[in-house]
Amino acid sequence: MQIIGRKDRIDFPEFGLANIKAKIDTGAFGCALHCHHIEIVSIDNKRVLKFKVLDPEHTEYEDQVFSSEQFSDKLVKNSGGKAEHRYTIKTLISIFGQNIMVEFSLTNRKSMKYPVLIGRKFLSKKFLVDVQQKDLSYQLKIK
Repeated sequence: MQIIGRKDRIDFPEFGLANIKAKIDTGAFGCALHCHHIEIVSIDNKRVLKFKVLDPEHTEYEDQVFSSEQFSDKLVKNSGGKAEHRYTIKTLISIFGQNIMVEFSLTNRKSMKYPVLIGRKFLSKKFLVDVQQKDLSYQLKIK
């Protein structure tokens, strides 16, 4: 199994985003991505989820609207333990030189330190978390 630290930087190739800070959280079940302007619209009689990733203050922000016809909605417990409705998408992330399809709930993480949360559903059977380490994938990438 690959060792991962308490935080790292990951790429979202489908969004053209690189080196986005992510918190590795074994206490969280799923993964979450900071988004805003999340809405469902109808295009050619199809339901399409539209959203913007990151905040205008983020250095990687490009004010781009992303969309997906493949999405679901779920009840997810937030960090305070309260259930809330969230839309989820599957997208590729690049970590440790591998592209992996991951399900993310889209939520407002503006008040959080990290725009991405990686939970144990993704980590299980792939990674061991060493809380003394950080940015192991990113360090491998920049070598």
